[in-house]
Amino acid sequence: MTQADTAAGSPAPAAKLTLPTLTTMVVGSMVGAGVFSLPQRFGQETGVAGALIAWTVAGTGMLMLAFVFQRLALRRPDLDAGVYAYAKAGFGEYLGFFSAFGYWASACVGNVTYWVLIMSTIGAVAPALGDGDTVLAVVLSSVGLWAFFLLISRGVKEAAAINRIVTVAKVVPILVFVLIALFCLKPQVFADNFAGADYAGSLFEQVKGTMLATVFVFLGVEGASVYSRHAKRREDVGRATVLGFLSVFAVFASVTIVSYGILPMGEIAELRQPSMAGVLEAAVGNWGQVFVSVGLIVSVLGAYLAWTLMAAEVLFVAAKDDDMPRFLRRATKADVPVPALVMTTVLTQIVLVVTLFSDDAFNFALDLTSALTLIPFLLAAAFAVKVARSGGAGRADLPIALVATLYTAFLLYAAGPRFLLVSFIIYAPASVLFVMARREQGRRLFSPAELVILAVSVVGAVLGVVALAVGWISL
Repeated sequence: MTQADTAAGSPAPAAKLTLPTLTTMVVGSMVGAGVFSLPQRFGQETGVAGALIAWTVAGTGMLMLAFVFQRLALRRPDLDAGVYAYAKAGFGEYLGFFSAFGYWASACVGNVTYWVLIMSTIGAVAPALGDGDTVLAVVLSSVGLWAFFLLISRGVKEAAAINRIVTVAKVVPILVFVLIALFCLKPQVFADNFAGADYAGSLFEQVKGTMLATVFVFLGVEGASVYSRHAKRREDVGRATVLGFLSVFAVFASVTIVSYGILPMGEIAELRQPSMAGVLEAAVGNWGQVFVSVGLIVSVLGAYLAWTLMAAEVLFVAAKDDDMPRFLRRATKADVPVPALVMTTVLTQIVLVVTLFSDDAFNFALDLTSALTLIPFLLAAAFAVKVARSGGAGRADLPIALVATLYTAFLLYAAGPRFLLVSFIIYAPASVLFVMARREQGRRLFSPAELVILAVSVVGAVLGVVALAVGWISL
């Protein structure tokens, strides 16, 4: 079969991935930029007590969400590209489309955080790169962005193999950080940080302030579900999801908590990103910063690889299901959906340029990534509630789905209006793709219910633009 034949609509059989490979894709997706930013993000918001509560809430909520993806993979094995497919099956084509687009857009914005953090890390020794948001930093990030496009376009099997190797390489420095910080922990500093600083506000506000950061580091828990069509055995999708989650939860929480024993909370809050490097430098000297910086670059590049694969996969499967324009369903002989990969790379490039106008490029991109993901997560959890209530599910399925739904709804509240309005600015124009797909099929563009959803998204986008223009919200 020639590449032209494949592009015409007869793609090669999907590459089959084993349980260990799927698990490393989940771990590789979660262990990225977020873990290296945790000390500073938590230091800005809360002390030890608030951090313990926040990780308990986030750990419970995200574990329930992981169980949701595990159970849906078993209950509905007919649905591929989980997050998007679940929203469509539960709530119709238009919300399914929005879920696919939102999940894809969040992956693209998340990829921006990786480049910003790499440049900020190098910026510690090359001031021209600043905090990763200078013109030179954006130019160098753009070169890396398109270099990865060329790598991934060679084939899914090659990229997955690289991701498996990188996942092992990047977990080691993080574990070493935790062990060294434990050894160097100062009990008095830890005790002084327990209640939090005066600027942190009430305990509830402290916990609420950490929620988007915890969402960001757990993004990727659904990685095996998104890539389900490549699984050698369907049950491996759920197993990989839970194994991946449990593998990283303790690490994330440990990185946060041990940092409170090295520096006062106020000093942690002022560290430049990656703040983990600043914490280890305070503990052991300059070599600690270099050690974490090298580990970060390996980690972030691996996570970037995994997220780019997942983003393109969502567009590709949505197009195969006629929910995206047909040009996005084309794949090469090497099983690479190149048009979807091009769109992913282009949106990431656009957001990279936007960071030049942001006051805090890294934290803005991180929070926006989390906010964009919340609607797809909420729809998937709500679909799990519908499946559990329809009969034939296990006794634990309904409570798990309800907790996951309540947790994601709380996250939307914690995100606040700023990021929801900016999310609408991204969501609303996406309807053009939906219209293209409907026209290709000769179908009615919108049903009455879909018109209501369209109106809400457009009004939200207009409010977002107005809010940015008059200064009610800022990037």
